[in-house]
Parts: sequence; structure tokens; C-alpha cells
Amino acid sequence: MHYDFDRFLRHDELTAWLDALAAANPDLVTLETYGRSYEGRELRLVTVTDASTGGHETKPAQWVDASIHAVELTGTVAACYLLHHLVTGFASGDAAVCEALATRTFYVVPRVNPDGAEWVLSDHPRFRRSSVRKWPWTDGHRWPGLEIEDVDGDGRILDMRIADPHGAWIEDPDEPGLMIQLPPAGAPAGAARFRLLTEGTIADYDGFTVPTPRASEGLDMNRNFPSGWATSVTGSGDHPLSEPEVDALVRALIARSNVCGYNAYHTASGVLLRPSSTQADAALPPKDLWAYGRLGELGTELTGYPVHSVYEDFSWDKAHLVGGAADDWVYDHLGVFGWTTEFWDVLHAATGHRLPTNWWYVGADDAHKRDVCRWIRANAPAGYVDWYPFEHPQLGPVELGGWNSLISWLNPPPAMLRDEVAPHAAFAVAQALASPRLEIVHAAATPLGGETWRVEVGVANTGWLPTCVSDRARKDDLTLPLAVELAGVDAAAVRGPRRQQHGQLEGRLAARFSDGNDGTPDRALAVWTVAAPAGTTLTATAMHQRAGTATAQLTLGP
Repeated sequence: MHYDFDRFLRHDELTAWLDALAAANPDLVTLETYGRSYEGRELRLVTVTDASTGGHETKPAQWVDASIHAVELTGTVAACYLLHHLVTGFASGDAAVCEALATRTFYVVPRVNPDGAEWVLSDHPRFRRSSVRKWPWTDGHRWPGLEIEDVDGDGRILDMRIADPHGAWIEDPDEPGLMIQLPPAGAPAGAARFRLLTEGTIADYDGFTVPTPRASEGLDMNRNFPSGWATSVTGSGDHPLSEPEVDALVRALIARSNVCGYNAYHTASGVLLRPSSTQADAALPPKDLWAYGRLGELGTELTGYPVHSVYEDFSWDKAHLVGGAADDWVYDHLGVFGWTTEFWDVLHAATGHRLPTNWWYVGADDAHKRDVCRWIRANAPAGYVDWYPFEHPQLGPVELGGWNSLISWLNPPPAMLRDEVAPHAAFAVAQALASPRLEIVHAAATPLGGETWRVEVGVANTGWLPTCVSDRARKDDLTLPLAVELAGVDAAAVRGPRRQQHGQLEGRLAARFSDGNDGTPDRALAVWTVAAPAGTTLTATAMHQRAGTATAQLTLGP
């Protein structure tokens, strides 16, 4: 199946594309199902590494997942492009990709929420924030008010405008058809006023009021993770991990303790977001902030996206914070540096200027909408639709039209998808290569007489990050220590423990804080006294749950 990353794949198409990728690259790509969605669809995990240099579990890993929110379909395109970048880069000899696949592993979940995506991509689309499970009423009761769906059957979800002398919207005099809000002083004389709703149907319509309760958006899977979970957060669910998709994802990730970096692919804003969502930067370990800063600089260099703290820059009301997000969970509970990539800033595409960080809450201002409307009409006309009359089943005469937000504000127009997501594959590779990595760099046996030997094994962390990955992990004791084990003789032949613990090893990052006098905090020396005849071959294994596994053999004797 040919795919040029210029459209959104439905579930069966995505499944077929992944199957073909794995079949064509058996030494690099493996597929597995790690759970099932609420509606029973397979949740698929793609593992990519060079099998000739070791199994996936023996190498530090980068985890990427995408499209936990139903309409944020660009994330799946970006995840698929990353897989494409890895297999084609390996085939072409791309140095960074080959090094990453030889020494690291990538775990990629192209679509966390297949049910929501299918609702959005169906011939008769319906929108949900995330999960399609009815909630909080377990009997599936529909809340009174607006439910977003395609009411005229044209395969799009647009806006509905209703003529109303008390409406809060008028047409922009400089951009016909574009709806702008009334200024505080009221409407200009003679201006027609409208009320705006997203296209949909109205449950329990009383002929006068149209509730738009937040509950109608339903569950938000990215508020269902354990860190910062609260019932006060909209859509957080019945309890942490109450949703099968999130429960399965958490269990799959925890089962892969070699994960050292995490990135969730979302839309929209054109930014790289980092934790915390619930704590000020001053509450985070300073070294972790510094590491986030250096990784963020690299991300901006490769992608052009600026970096923001969710708490510092994207929180609307710091008295009512939004927790339960995946990137917070991996940092707070696993000690792994987590990122959320919000693809696509339509204002930046149109003008070169970035959307304000509060636009999720207050929307874009009229000038920005005007610029975007003109750009969309010129470059992707399907993203804005001229108004046309429609007889609504509850509201009567309305007009449909305006923003086709799915391919304007929320995702790039299809022809622009590939160019938008492509640079982020390099950032994923760069994050992977920053992870810790164990290597055995010294192995020696010195005779002590009488078939007794001093055996030394020197282990080094040759990666940038420490073996524990973060200061949060070190301080909260979230990772096991480095272990070095000797095999090849009976336990009785080894004085002392066959397996030794050596704490955590620093990475190259630590040199930044040493002022040029760093010593060897990246190294550990394991020493045994062994009673065995010359010619005996011993195997030393260094292992760390994050930094991977390294082995070396040495033979006793000259």
C-alpha cells in the first residue's frame, strides 16, 4: 500500500500499512497488539531496532505515541512518517538513523485512540474530544444540548449560523463570510447578527435554549493518567486508568523499562510542550530543567517549534490546573523526560507569526482570523466554506459553512501534512541518541597464583543522560541500580556476590556541571576473585533497566 503522508488513514488502511511495513522490514520492524479499544479495535505497537545488534529490550528506547484525541489526526501521520524515516534511513545508510537503530530501540504507537479517529473519519463524521464511551451516565444517556456531527451528510463538520438579533457574531466587513465577535460597544448599525454553533444536532431541544455542556465532549483520555488526576479536571474519567486505551498504554510502557524518552503527538499550536502541568518550574529539579532546556533547544533547531512549559505558559487559570496528562505521568512516576508535540500553527503558516499561548481558551482574535481566512481561501479552499442554507431538524432554517476546522485550525490541509511532520522524525532520533547507553570498555584477568584470578570489568555510560535519566528519578529512587554479573563458573568459584550493584552512572551531561574537572562519574569497575583453571571463558553482563545491556567475554590465561 503506497502512502505519501498526504491524507489521514482510516483504521483498516493504517493496519494494512503497518503490516506491509513490518513484512518488508523483518529485521527492523515488529508489530504487536498491546490491548483493545473500547469498541474492540486492536491497539498496535511498532518496535523498530536493528535486530543484528541485539534485541529491543537490551537497548535504551524512545517511546512515541500519537492521536489520543480524536480530531488530532496529524499525530498519526507524524508517527507513520517517523517509521518511514527509520526504515528508509537505515536502508540508505543515514548515519544518525543507523547509529540509533544499532544502539537504541523505538517503540511507536501510531494511534492511541482508534475509535475516536474512526468517528472523525467516517462518511458521516462525529466529533468527540477523545473517547467515544458515553460518560458519566453508564446507560449511555445523551446530555441535553449540542452533539457535534455531520447533519447534512456531506462528510464535513462545519459551523452553523443562526440569524438572531441578539447574537454575538457579525460578518467581517473586510472579509465577507468570516464571522467575528461584536465589539463591546455592540453591532454597527444595520449589521446582521448571528448565533454560532458547531455543526450538530440538539438533544432535548426546548425551542429556546441550546446547552453546550462540557460533559457532551465526553472523556478525555489525556486526563486519565495517574499523575495529577482529579475529578475536577474535565473528562478525567471514573478513576486513573479507567479507560481501556490508557490502561493498556500504561501497562505496555511500564513493561518496557528500557524507555528513556517519551513524546506524545497532538495538535494544534506548533509548539513543543514539556512538564509540568501542575507545578511551577521552581518546583522541578534544576538539573532536569537544564536538561529539558538543552533538549528543547535541539528540538527547536530541528523542527522550528518553540518550547513552552505547560504550567508557566499554557495554563489559563493557575488556581485550577489540568492534570492527568501522559507527559506528566512519565516524568513524575517514571523519571523519564516527556514531551507533547502540538503540530500545526495555521497562523504561522499564514503570516509567520505564532498563535498566542492562550488561544486554546480565548480563541484567535479577529485580525488573526482574517489573515488565516484569506490564506486558507488562497491555499487550501476546502478549509473555509461559503455559507449555504440548510433546514436543521431541530433549529429550522440555518446556514452551514465557515471553518472546516479539521483541515484548517486543527490539522494542516492534507497537501501540507508531510512537510509539517517530516522534521520531527529527526527530533525523535536525536532524543533517542541522548539516552544513556551501557558499554563494557575494560575486561581483564590477572593471575594471583594457584588457579586464582582477579577479574575486572569496567562499565561506562557512553550516553548523554545519566543511567537514571533524570534527577527526579534519582531523588525519588525510580530506577534500579546498575548491575554487573559474572557467569561461566560455579557460584562457589567466585568469592563474593556473582552479581554486583554499582548505583547510577552519570552521562556526558554531567560534564556541564564539573567546570572541567569531571573525573569518571560515568564509569564503574566490578572486581571478582575467581578460582578456575586457565582457559576458562567467563562472560560479564552489565545491565540497567533504562540504559540497556552489554556483554563481554574473557578467557583466563595468558
